[in-house]
Amino acid sequence: MAAGIDDMAIYIPRLFVDSADFAVARGVDPAKLKQGLGISKMAIVDTNQDPACLAANACLKLMQKNNVSPSDVGRLYVATESALDESKALNSYVIGMLEQVYGPDSFEHCGGIECKFACVSGSYALYDNSNWIRAGEAEGKSAIVVVSDIAKYDMGSTGEYTQGAGAVAMLLNDKPRLLQFDAKVTSTSIKNEYDFYRPFGKETPIVHGQYSNLLYLIQVKKAFEAYKKKALDTGIIKINEGETILDHIDYLCMHLPYSNMGKKALSYLLRREWRSLPRWKRTIEQTGMEEPVPKDPRGTIESILADEEYMTKDHEFTKLFTKTKEYRQFYEDKLASSLIASTMIGNLYTASLYLGFRSCLEFEFQKGVDLAGKRIGFGSYGSGSSAMVFSGTVQPDYKEIVSKMNLEMEIGERKKLSLEEYEEIHENKRSPDQSLLDAKKEFVLVSIEDTPESRGERKYVFCD
Repeated sequence: MAAGIDDMAIYIPRLFVDSADFAVARGVDPAKLKQGLGISKMAIVDTNQDPACLAANACLKLMQKNNVSPSDVGRLYVATESALDESKALNSYVIGMLEQVYGPDSFEHCGGIECKFACVSGSYALYDNSNWIRAGEAEGKSAIVVVSDIAKYDMGSTGEYTQGAGAVAMLLNDKPRLLQFDAKVTSTSIKNEYDFYRPFGKETPIVHGQYSNLLYLIQVKKAFEAYKKKALDTGIIKINEGETILDHIDYLCMHLPYSNMGKKALSYLLRREWRSLPRWKRTIEQTGMEEPVPKDPRGTIESILADEEYMTKDHEFTKLFTKTKEYRQFYEDKLASSLIASTMIGNLYTASLYLGFRSCLEFEFQKGVDLAGKRIGFGSYGSGSSAMVFSGTVQPDYKEIVSKMNLEMEIGERKKLSLEEYEEIHENKRSPDQSLLDAKKEFVLVSIEDTPESRGERKYVFCD
């Protein structure tokens, strides 16, 4: 049985920090953020918003535009790394909000959980629910998977430049109009790591930036190797001599903690895929230097990062490699469109991969490309750490969905924050009733109980 994404909806907070203003305030060259990281704006939640109401708002938009009733939904999963409770699942908050609109107990039949594995958890949620549909357990009902997060880092840290917030809701069924997942090719890689984590009670993560970036590349590569074998064994892709499997994937969507990380991930994959192909020689000739090799090629991540000579040369080589004709063509054809939304919104953790997918569809369609039958590959990564690589094909009815996509209109009119306003929100100096924007047809947080018997209880309302 087929399974895939029938439609999707986004909800992005309308407050934002301009990267140029932010860079000046922090004493950083604005080009470092705009050109170096690929960041122009970072979405910031208002004081009356949290991951639950972001998820509920995306979910409501998805249901309303598809005329989906609660009785049509058999499962509702929420994937996040911005959990509000160590026991109560985020999807229960979402169901509580949706029942304000659809009526008491309208979702009581609906199964679901909160999924957690850093940024890869949304991909696991999609895989689980796709298999629920394939197994026939759905019995004609759809599943909704929502990825919702607030990327927040300590003030003054390097991570502060890569913040953002938002949610993406996806409707899954057995007759998807948008994307049908390729069966029996999804591949994973997993190990115990401390590259990025958030201990109990800490609002912001502990990040080992260089280590995490390299681990992301290695883990995705490992999952990709497993995906290649499955794709060839199942026969969904056939390659000829001198080709790589990437030649047969029309578009790539990568996890994007910041936009330019997608470029790094593509460079890492292509270098390792092209080394044994005839095209590598002419590509190397364009760089004007030999590809560097670490002193201990089979060493640990720590030993590679400690090899300063190699790291310097590898950085230089990567810059030259990404300027070659072959890389530029591949990048423009298969990746560039998926990065556009990230530059406008920032890091969405679990939602970043799917915002990239949404971005790819919208901006390729605007070019006039016929997307029907195109294969899209996904490289998902979550710190801690795990990677998942999978793919799917765009369906014949995609225009019905994609022709209506307009990122700027869907976000709505945005308000640029002053540095003072941003810092007040960041440091939790404003209460939910001190929001900067008026709510419009959306769920908002109104209070958090602090009495001993009800401490932590959150109350939400729908503002019509």
